[in-house]
Amino acid sequence: MVDRCGTCQRKTRHKYLKHYREKGKLSLSKYFQEFEIGDKVNLKTDSAMDKGRFFPRFYGLTGSIAGKKGFCYLVKIMDGNKEKTLFVHPIHLTRQ
Repeated sequence: MVDRCGTCQRKTRHKYLKHYREKGKLSLSKYFQEFEIGDKVNLKTDSAMDKGRFFPRFYGLTGSIAGKKGFCYLVKIMDGNKEKTLFVHPIHLTRQ
């Protein structure tokens, strides 16, 4: 097999761009937002923060909160026919 070049952020130049009105400091209300188990959330990476970021293939998907581990939430998504579990920081989540 061929060795992969780079990190998991490669080929995400346009995907992680922010609108010019959203640039600047992180929103504290978004950083400390709370979710309940069973809530539906959208995965949208905030490029200003690396902590709790998910793999770029899952960008834009919708999942449900299944639990909490530290500051991050356990999000269950469907990748094709397979259910996958991600640990995501709340700054990368938006309510649906």
